[in-house]
Amino acid sequence: MLTRKQLDLLEFIHKRVQRDGVPPSFDEMKEALDLRSKSGIHRLITALEERGYIRRLAHKARALEILRLPEAMASKGFEPRVIEGGRPADPPPPSAMPVEGAGAIDLPVMGRIAAGVPIAAISEEAGRVSVPQSMIGRGAHYALEVKGDSMIGMGINDGDVVVIRETSTADDGDVVVALVEDQEATLKRFRRQGAQIALEAANPAYPTRILPSEKVRVQGRLVGLIRGY
Repeated sequence: MLTRKQLDLLEFIHKRVQRDGVPPSFDEMKEALDLRSKSGIHRLITALEERGYIRRLAHKARALEILRLPEAMASKGFEPRVIEGGRPADPPPPSAMPVEGAGAIDLPVMGRIAAGVPIAAISEEAGRVSVPQSMIGRGAHYALEVKGDSMIGMGINDGDVVVIRETSTADDGDVVVALVEDQEATLKRFRRQGAQIALEAANPAYPTRILPSEKVRVQGRLVGLIRGY
């Protein structure tokens, strides 16, 4: 359970990220919560981080990332930041390039990723999707269509398209594309447990999978979500 102040801060950060694309400054958080000093904000952020609601990113200004939302906020209509629109019915050819000045870039959609029971490993391009450049950071990126409901607790639904940054490493709490035994790909929250890896669902209907670390290979980290309506 979160305290009232912790919930208020999480709600304020979430609203600002939804509106501006970046978290608020510490001064803005202090004023919004009517606190006398920034030390109170530091304590609240540490508490939220310890409970798995946010993550501090190293070497970045305003480096806060919301990982999940409590049910109290979800019931008020809050959802993770998504880009509405989804993939076009007739995707552009693979050779399509970003439109100058449009602030978007085409990414390959590499088939489907299971948010449930893992499906066959993904390796072939199935189309293209236009993604805002603000969603893309450094490095290579690709997109996957979600199949299943095991991540609905994080607002990731069946049929959504997730944007993935290619990486072979992950921090505890990251949502990753995990390749299991070089055969099955799945979208799950990643955690280390000694010499083992836990792949956690965000749906109580699905158990956490505990696997030897040598049987799990990270192939990317979730950085964005696109939803069609």
